[in-house]
Amino acid sequence: MSYASLHAVRRARLAAAFPEHGVAAMLVTCPVNVRYLTGLSSSNAAVLVGTGGLAVLATDSRYAETARRQCPDVEVVVGRDVAWVLINRADAAAAGIAVEADHMTVARFRWLGGQLVQRLGRDPLTPVSGLVEAVRAVKDEQEIDALRRACSITDEAFSQVVERITPGVTEREIARWLEVRMVELGADKPAFDSIVAAGPNGSIPHHSPSDRPIRSGDLVTMDFGARYGGYHADMTRTVAVGRPADWQRDLYELVRRAQHAGCLAVRPGATAHQVDAAAREVIVAAGHGEHFEHGLGHGVGLEIHEQPFLGPDRTGRLEDRVPITVEPGVYLPGRGGVRIEDTLVTRDDGPELLTLTTKELLIL
Repeated sequence: MSYASLHAVRRARLAAAFPEHGVAAMLVTCPVNVRYLTGLSSSNAAVLVGTGGLAVLATDSRYAETARRQCPDVEVVVGRDVAWVLINRADAAAAGIAVEADHMTVARFRWLGGQLVQRLGRDPLTPVSGLVEAVRAVKDEQEIDALRRACSITDEAFSQVVERITPGVTEREIARWLEVRMVELGADKPAFDSIVAAGPNGSIPHHSPSDRPIRSGDLVTMDFGARYGGYHADMTRTVAVGRPADWQRDLYELVRRAQHAGCLAVRPGATAHQVDAAAREVIVAAGHGEHFEHGLGHGVGLEIHEQPFLGPDRTGRLEDRVPITVEPGVYLPGRGGVRIEDTLVTRDDGPELLTLTTKELLIL
């Protein structure tokens, strides 16, 4: 299937949800969502999607030629105020126009509505939350191919960098090595700012790499990923430098078992709460429930954190072809921590693992 056809299918899936929101069209202004629906990556673009997925794309003169080349299946109009250009095209939408409540500011929403009241005597705009994001959660195979490549680059970067970790190198150096190597292996860029947390810093889930040198006896947690074709990988591994203490081995084995249980629970139809509970109950049973306070995972795709989210209070069910992370951790203040994370894809016949690095404890 061509990319133009893929984008048309995505827009049709979005348009199929319009009736339940009482609208006939949607103005999409979030850059990531515009890219998803049209293929255009731009700092100033919007797309108006109508019934059946018919679309008009607006951008300014800087991106007009690129839009016409990359998006041959949609009409392209040029203007600086892309939202207003498209709203004018949708004046006749009797059933209303949805706008992205999670992206458009209140001031902008009020201004556009006020202009429409002056021109039409009514305001057809309806704020809708998470509609495109819900469509994006289920990936097509081309998207999964890009994620698979991003994860492969991530795996390979780890395999090369882990050989360089010795006492004396710093957290910051390891983070830089990972990020440089991912780009050298073909990544667009790192998917996010890499986390490297050694020794007691491992008790901080999102520790920023520092100049602390690695020491013999440290556990070192590395959370990183490559972005490829716009799609984000996410993987975490914890390694031991020097012979680990018994408590470190026990903690690692606990998190490994919890992560395995969480991965096994990833399947179409499972609820976000059920998948989280599968891993969390292992940790709670070992007496470390208070040391695992974040959610179990999140969707990945054109953004590093996107729908769905796994956690004790999260709702919704997984569908087929949803990439998701499973990343339990146990964090002991002042001592250190362990986190193990993979990116998987839900499949009817069992989850497909995209990050393939071993989860046996590596002792460096």
